[in-house]
Amino acid sequence: MPISSNLIAEFKNLLGPENVLTEETDRLSYAYDAAVLKQVTPGLVVMPDNEERLGRTVKLAYDNSLPITVRGSGTNLSGAVIPDSSDTVVILTNKLNKILEINLEDLYAVVEPGVLTAKFANAVAAKGLFYPPDPGSQAVSTLAGNVALNAGGLRGLKYGVTKDYLMGVEFFDHNGELVKTGSRTVKCVTGYNLGGMMVSSEGTLGIFSKLIFKLVPPPKASQAMMAVYDTVEGASETVAAIIAAHILPCTLEFLDQKCIRVVEANSKIGLPTEAAAILLIEVDGSHQAGVDEDAAKVKELCAKCGSKNIQVARDAEEKNKIWEARRNALPSLARAKPTTVLEDATVPRSKIPAMVSELNRIASKYKLEMGTFGHAGDGNLHPTILTDRRNEEEFKRVEDAVDEIFDVALSLQGTLSGEHGIGIAKAKWMVKETNKATIEFSKRLRTALDPKYLFNAGKKII
Repeated sequence: MPISSNLIAEFKNLLGPENVLTEETDRLSYAYDAAVLKQVTPGLVVMPDNEERLGRTVKLAYDNSLPITVRGSGTNLSGAVIPDSSDTVVILTNKLNKILEINLEDLYAVVEPGVLTAKFANAVAAKGLFYPPDPGSQAVSTLAGNVALNAGGLRGLKYGVTKDYLMGVEFFDHNGELVKTGSRTVKCVTGYNLGGMMVSSEGTLGIFSKLIFKLVPPPKASQAMMAVYDTVEGASETVAAIIAAHILPCTLEFLDQKCIRVVEANSKIGLPTEAAAILLIEVDGSHQAGVDEDAAKVKELCAKCGSKNIQVARDAEEKNKIWEARRNALPSLARAKPTTVLEDATVPRSKIPAMVSELNRIASKYKLEMGTFGHAGDGNLHPTILTDRRNEEEFKRVEDAVDEIFDVALSLQGTLSGEHGIGIAKAKWMVKETNKATIEFSKRLRTALDPKYLFNAGKKII
């Protein structure tokens, strides 16, 4: 049902005509995200430019029973920001993009929801501090989106993910009322942990207006290296061996041969294209001696598990090349075929060898072109299927393969999603990982906070 002209006029009066997109050609840009799912064009797209207008926008939409989807940069990979229906109002947070405070004495920062992750990290670094979460989409993803999906990144193994840095949250409920939780203090047990509830909520419980993040001192020393393997098994066994040895690298990343070759073809950075797999590893710490000791142990374990060559970065330029290889994995794979299906099957770290073996078996079984990369150190792999959705027969095999990937991950005591979220893509699988009682409890919670079920309807818990 189209949104009435009178209601559109109210939004324009509230936000200004320039902040309300009504033309279909404009609205089409917000019909999809980075997931390979059906597009749904929203009925209206609005851009509040301050906190007060954001709250009033939420109230106006909710009072008129319009479905609401909040969107940052749309980098989501599970359909979490695809509108539920053609009468959905998409609320963009891009104009709420101010870093309000970086506190050097108490090590925290206060930001609006639309601040870009990399912009924030760089601003913090310029002050001599460190914000560790670094999702692959950090150049364009927003901080509120990171909280809504609990984004991780390459440094998650040692430093944790977004939830580990969230100290406080302000958000609007369905009445457009401002809810505050958390604090600028290291400890805070005032009231319920509503901030924890909002992490991974995917826009289904409220609309972020302000975020408080913990900052930490940066590491003073680091060493990066690339370990090259003739077998995938050797690389995956190394991951388990490093963790079992109680060594915690800053990053421990995996690329298989398909990824290596595609990245090298696009980037020309000198990757070993004949290798079956490579591990990209960085250790860091407060003292060079400790870093050197950990790096020596890591190199020893790599060699013991079959690495035929270990290249240590001699300077910042070589270190940057190592991480350029990893960050270029997805963009390079995405250029290889018209459709890229990226998953984030996550298993206990000791199960990485078994998961990698199963992924290779699944790719062979369904005769699919698959490259696998990811945060092997925390068990979070990204099997990436290269295909063409227009080929219906092949895409049916893709869907069957994805189902089997989820089955395998769960059988290894893993999870459906390490960092990409549930959205539309994985909602049907939720009961399989949890149980019916968990889903019903979640529905009651959601209905209590959103009686009309308008906040990002059709996502996560359905």
